[in-house]
Amino acid sequence: MSSLSRELVFLILQFLDEEKFKETVHKLEQESGFFFNMRYFEETVTNGEWDEVEKYLSGFTKVDDNRYSMKIFFEIRKQKYLEALDKRDRAKAVEILVKDLKVFSAFNEELFKEITQLLTLENFRDNEQLSKYGDTKSARGIMLVELKKLIEANPLFRDKLQFPTLKNSRLRTLINQSLNWQHQLCKNPKANPDIKTLFVDHTCGQPNGARAPSPVTNPLMGGVPKAGGFPPLSAHGPFQPAPAPLPTSLAGWMANPSPVPHPSASAGPMGLATSNNAAIMKRPRTPPTNNPAMDYQTADSEHVLKRPRPFGISDECMNKNNGLYDQVFETFDGMKYHPLLVNNLPVAYTGQSHGQSSYTSDDLPKVVVMSLPQGSTVKSMDFHPVQQSLLLVGTNIGDIMVWDLGVPERLATRNFKVGELGSCSMQLQASLANDYSASVNRVTWSPDGTLFGVAYSKHIVHLYSYHNGDDIRNHLEIEAHVGSVNDLAFSYPNKLCVVTCGEDRVIKVWDANTGSKQYTFEGHEAPVYSVCPHHKESIQFIFSTATDGKIKAWLYDNLGSRVDYDAPGHSSTTMAYSADGTRLFSCGTNKEGDSHIVEWNESEGAVKRTYHGLGKRSAGVVQFDTTKNRFLAAGDEFQVKFWDMDSTNLLMATDAEGGLPASPCIRFNKEGILLAVSTNENGIKILANQEGIRLLRTMENRPFDASRVASAAVVKAPAMGTFPPANPVVGTSIGDRAAPVTAMVGMNSDNRSLVDVKPRVPDESGEKSRIWKLTEINEPSQCRSLRLPDNLTPMRVSRLIYTNSGLAILALASNAVHKLWKWQRNVPSKATASVAPQLWQPSSGILMTNDISDTNPEDAVPCFALSKNDSYVMSASGGKISLFNMMTFKTMTTFMPPPPAATFLAFHPQDNNIIAIGMEDSSIQIYNVRVDEVKTKLKGHQKRITGLAFSHVLNVLVSSGADSQLCVWNTDGWEKQASKFLQSPTGNTAAPLADTRVQFHHDQIHLLAVHETQIAIYEAPKLECLMQWVPREASGSITHATYSCDSQSIYVSFEDGSVGVLTASTLRFRCRINPTAYLPPNPSLRVYPLVVAVHPSDPNQFALGLTDGGVCVIEPSESEGKWGTSPPLENGAGPSTTSGAAGSEQPQR
Repeated sequence: MSSLSRELVFLILQFLDEEKFKETVHKLEQESGFFFNMRYFEETVTNGEWDEVEKYLSGFTKVDDNRYSMKIFFEIRKQKYLEALDKRDRAKAVEILVKDLKVFSAFNEELFKEITQLLTLENFRDNEQLSKYGDTKSARGIMLVELKKLIEANPLFRDKLQFPTLKNSRLRTLINQSLNWQHQLCKNPKANPDIKTLFVDHTCGQPNGARAPSPVTNPLMGGVPKAGGFPPLSAHGPFQPAPAPLPTSLAGWMANPSPVPHPSASAGPMGLATSNNAAIMKRPRTPPTNNPAMDYQTADSEHVLKRPRPFGISDECMNKNNGLYDQVFETFDGMKYHPLLVNNLPVAYTGQSHGQSSYTSDDLPKVVVMSLPQGSTVKSMDFHPVQQSLLLVGTNIGDIMVWDLGVPERLATRNFKVGELGSCSMQLQASLANDYSASVNRVTWSPDGTLFGVAYSKHIVHLYSYHNGDDIRNHLEIEAHVGSVNDLAFSYPNKLCVVTCGEDRVIKVWDANTGSKQYTFEGHEAPVYSVCPHHKESIQFIFSTATDGKIKAWLYDNLGSRVDYDAPGHSSTTMAYSADGTRLFSCGTNKEGDSHIVEWNESEGAVKRTYHGLGKRSAGVVQFDTTKNRFLAAGDEFQVKFWDMDSTNLLMATDAEGGLPASPCIRFNKEGILLAVSTNENGIKILANQEGIRLLRTMENRPFDASRVASAAVVKAPAMGTFPPANPVVGTSIGDRAAPVTAMVGMNSDNRSLVDVKPRVPDESGEKSRIWKLTEINEPSQCRSLRLPDNLTPMRVSRLIYTNSGLAILALASNAVHKLWKWQRNVPSKATASVAPQLWQPSSGILMTNDISDTNPEDAVPCFALSKNDSYVMSASGGKISLFNMMTFKTMTTFMPPPPAATFLAFHPQDNNIIAIGMEDSSIQIYNVRVDEVKTKLKGHQKRITGLAFSHVLNVLVSSGADSQLCVWNTDGWEKQASKFLQSPTGNTAAPLADTRVQFHHDQIHLLAVHETQIAIYEAPKLECLMQWVPREASGSITHATYSCDSQSIYVSFEDGSVGVLTASTLRFRCRINPTAYLPPNPSLRVYPLVVAVHPSDPNQFALGLTDGGVCVIEPSESEGKWGTSPPLENGAGPSTTSGAAGSEQPQR
């Protein structure tokens, strides 16, 4: 429902209330789910109208939505049960127990047993925990107080407890305004018009009896304009035509917030709520319906669309016991509860979406684990979005560095240098002639970590491409602004772009591939201080803030700014979102030194919450950051200060053992387990929580690698190559930055070319590590493995994937049934082989089962794809494609009945409504789910499609088929750009329908192709084969292979049951995990893995889907922390270019 339609519902509710249609009012409140009438709820609870209470609640939540909802329903049903017992109506009590309370036994069986035992008592008050239960009226009153707390804390009710402020009879006023407008458009308006109906447009009769044409349909007036973006703010005519709304409201949060590497790389529109005119944005709006649970709006998903992402239950609700009882017991999640306490239901939220966070202050990184000598004042920092221990730093003298905190060592350094000064503007030449230096204002990684940008204090922006290790290459030099470039951010309006702002009061958008200028936004009256791009659905925005405290927002067009707000205190402000993109924050400091950190209500463009605790007179501009969808941090008063997002009071502060400047620069890594803080002594302190400490210790245990750079103390920065001329159009393109073949198969595991190898510090342990040996894992004691519990029919696992949160594993069996295993959220914080998960099913007991039509599922080619926010899965097993709700397992819709059957599914990386569907008939259909339409059909293969992979850097789709062919399709026009057949290894004959899978490296350029006979690395879009690896014959055919989450390793499974670990940059075999390490001995049963899935954040964890229906999670032993070491060149394990490499598992070129 669009935002205007939603507001119309509020107007109707007001009208019905004014006209005394009481029952209808509450029915509409329930059916729309927009406004929860707490007064009406209190009345029904106080009167004991339990059926009406639950019916009304059902419009806003269901019993298994989250912990809050489950507690609400439990307390209501328990009260109803106790009242039946109090009336000695045991038959009614038994009915309530069986029909209403039984559902909670799945979450705490002991509690249910204790409640059942109350039936055996003459008076339930004989139970010690219920001895203080009073009469019915007082008990309802006590319960109501707790219910109100739970409702107010429940995120599903957020923004639904306050009715918007409206003038009386607002709907009547709008109708009168419309009639006045219609009357003004009459050709012969009467002084006293006689309006008798609203069913047709009003018109005054003409003298000759003819009727004037309708003002809506009169062709002379022109048609009502379609939605094409927002009109400029200057369009303030008295009767602005309202463009048609977008498919979904921008005021409501997107169902799948784009997973961004860091919240500061994503910001959202404040007040840009719909595609209406700008005047709408200037007035308060109805609070939005938060909706991060689903991506598609369908009839089947309507209830889910109302669910915002839940968050952790408040301490007040969880711990307060009113002093009634002392006895507690511990539940499966380790939390303590009173057995029958009114406000403490011991249940776990089973339907919680995977993006949810429930952290405490103990999860904040507070322990100083290392100090890094920087040598100059730190101005900006950013952690790599994939490699969690890589830190990018920019300083006041123009230096940039990349640190590996796991060693720790400085991998690379670059100094400020302009490529060709003669091609620069005269202003820049003059500035550099006086002082050839510049300060770094901002450093930031691109979303996939393949590029990073640097904004300097003098005109220039540099873009570098990053190829692991110290392999940093000049990519683009852009003379972006006149004067200082104050900020830089990456965005993706339709391709990867760089957004910059500067002292010249202008915002500019550049193509990150070519450097060509795409847009220029003018309108600020002071230097632009920061930019914050964001997108909702298909609508892209940019926030900009200026030094005079003005905040503006822009679409990617030339129609001017869409909003104009004032930052608190008219301060120089930066803006950032919570990691899940659902909450917007800003922090700034004005000229007087007053600092403000606030949360914004985007729908109204107003401050929603102001956080207390910042100093009164800040020495510099206070910097801040967000983490874990739960915490804020700011550098202020020689400390790092932390806030819980839901509380305005300061949570805690740390001085990081002293030595911090007045306003230190701070930055969290993506997972929020590390925090970098600048120091007074031109250095950086790294703070960590327990998980961060474990990460760094694991990385410290890596063996010495001769190819790694020396420590920071002895590194000398390599000379920086000159950039191409500052003319942005002739810059190096992304397509030209891939490593050449010689570099990829060189000795360096980090892909560096030989000319960049730095001297290392001699180390005795390093010399010993040269005696390399393939790591063989043969015994269970040599690794950690866990076979996941399963009480369903064992059938071979055809497809396997970790959820994006890393807390669950989804499998699709050959009988078309899905299985979902979930780990608890509190401990551990991710999937692990050390703790068994739960094979999860909703309370309904249904299974997610694909349509199989008339096909034999054993003969089908199963396929599935998971949404970015883990809310739904799209799947097929030879029949129709099904869309399942991952929280309820409900089938939301089915489409595309065979023939042909779907054989592979892939979501478009920028639009989850666009799906590439590989078909059995060798075609690829580009399908729009929202409009249920095939946009185009691609033909280029001869046999069924077995793999699809998108590159959002190159804007291509790569397909693979059972014909062993790879095809590249341009995603703009869907034309075929290239095709190539796999190179068959000598003497190897593939099956006639062997699957070929494709997967992009994190750089979105290199492509992994997997076939039963080989693994190959290609460079897109030309499909140049860079390397090929062929297994030894004894291992049998390859059954599956995939990159690790950081693209540094490749996991390969074989028909003999073994799993190989290869170094991705060299295709060197470094570790073999034999089946005896993870499978029990059973000579009569041949079991081997069919599919490998990798954990989304732990590069050393993977899972195997087996032929016997089992799923195994495997991790290295805690003492090792990794899978083997790469063979050094000195050991004779260098690259081979001979055909004989196949026998020794060597890569070929």
